[in-house]
Amino acid sequence: MSIPSAALAAGWIPFVVTLVLILLFSGAYVKYFISKRDGTLSTILSSVVALSVTLLTTALIPVDVFLVSFMKKTDGTFKDWAVSNATRQSLETSVSDAYYSLYGLIVFCLFLLLPFMYFFYEERDEESTVKSRICSALKFTIVSLFIIVTLLLVGAFVGVNHGSSTPSGNNANQWKRIADLFKEFGNDTRLEDALSFVMSVLSLLGMLALIMYSAYGMSAMPMSLIKGTKSAKAERSDVQNRRSRISERSRAIREKYTRRGLSSRNRDQVESMDEEERLLQREERHLEVKERSVLQKCLLVLRLFEVVFGVLFFLVTLLVFVSLLLTNIDKAIHSLGYKSGYALPQRNLPNPVDIVLVFCQKVFPLDYIMFAALVLYLVFCSMSGVRNIGIWFLWLRMYKIRPRRTRPQGILMMCMIMMFLTLAINIIIYELTPQYSSFGSQRYVISKGNSSHVEIVSCTAEATADDCTVTRMTLLLTSFFYRMWFFGAAYYWGTWVFLGFILIGFIISVIKKRRSAIDGEVDADDFDDSDEELLTG
Repeated sequence: MSIPSAALAAGWIPFVVTLVLILLFSGAYVKYFISKRDGTLSTILSSVVALSVTLLTTALIPVDVFLVSFMKKTDGTFKDWAVSNATRQSLETSVSDAYYSLYGLIVFCLFLLLPFMYFFYEERDEESTVKSRICSALKFTIVSLFIIVTLLLVGAFVGVNHGSSTPSGNNANQWKRIADLFKEFGNDTRLEDALSFVMSVLSLLGMLALIMYSAYGMSAMPMSLIKGTKSAKAERSDVQNRRSRISERSRAIREKYTRRGLSSRNRDQVESMDEEERLLQREERHLEVKERSVLQKCLLVLRLFEVVFGVLFFLVTLLVFVSLLLTNIDKAIHSLGYKSGYALPQRNLPNPVDIVLVFCQKVFPLDYIMFAALVLYLVFCSMSGVRNIGIWFLWLRMYKIRPRRTRPQGILMMCMIMMFLTLAINIIIYELTPQYSSFGSQRYVISKGNSSHVEIVSCTAEATADDCTVTRMTLLLTSFFYRMWFFGAAYYWGTWVFLGFILIGFIISVIKKRRSAIDGEVDADDFDDSDEELLTG
């Protein structure tokens, strides 16, 4: 029996709608942050494409979970159209193709499109031509192309796990079930080994970005909403007082050394105070505009809702933290060990996120909406972390992410970081909801002994392929752990570090003062004419 149009429509129409919304959001997001002076059409289009691909990868996860859940009835049996394994395989293949296409686009953007556009913009000057800029950018892009080719070759020829290294003891049988599952999923070819290695390396880099940006964003974003911003009126008065004091000190030094001239030390001090005074003057102008803004007055009325959302987001962060903590403890006690990448065949400890999603299954499509909301929350927390922290290379800050002031290179780098973060978010989603993200709301029927008594239970890794259908996301992610246990172990210990950084980020967010009413609008590196554009634009 062919796949009914209702099943395809229910799964893919929301995805198409999400695609349109993501394109609109990506365009608005890039336009909001990119510098009005330096932004070019090529940079904007490249950034929008890269950011859209990133968000689409996470948007596909709820579709994947929904489709496998939609195959079965509440009594644990397959629906009439899904009884045939060939029909189910056809639907799953379409989801797999979508994953591979999006992952392929991520690799293309990371190693070709974004590096090319970055260096293409870097080569821009008054004397350069488009041809010379393209040639220069291609030279640097060849380096990134060499890196990806090297990773593919290493993944294809380095030794990987094909079942030869298995856990011993009671865990051997459970590991054999996982090995058999991936043998059904696909053949162990060098191409799959190469792809698994590349995606594992990129996901590991994404885990580092997740620890740096998302952990802080999950703490800072809720606390920022709860604390709110400073009053524009009170802040302007404070700036005026500071500017007045600096002006008086500068005038006093000039008057004192008028006759005999300023020493080099005093001259440097006066220049520093003059620069600070100009910066405070610009802040005062921005605060004055903000104080008169109608939007600012409307936001004061909505302050209560801002606090409510801040508390709600804080509870979500707490829920995610507890769920990840319990999952890691569960893995430490019941996993198959480090040689299996700490694979956990079945959940043993209660997981709050899994429990909430299972409860929401009673009202369709509440669980689907909640799952999608969880994915989006992690994405927006990551975006918030990148904006607050900025882009760094070791101890050097490369770019600040500020509204209408971010350099095009900073936007391109931000998109690259978001791509790494997306791959890591997929792993976190799997660890947050190990059962739900693998089987959705599927249930199956098991017989009790030789009697006619049967029981309907939720699907787990112990169920056969004839009883339950595993999501493509779980197969792809867990296949990385199966083939190369080192990465699974690294993700496991990285999650512990991620939890620690959430706590550190929370402490910093509590201690940190409230944000300025003009947060990110004024910086000492800005040009005065760009300041005029921002105020009048």
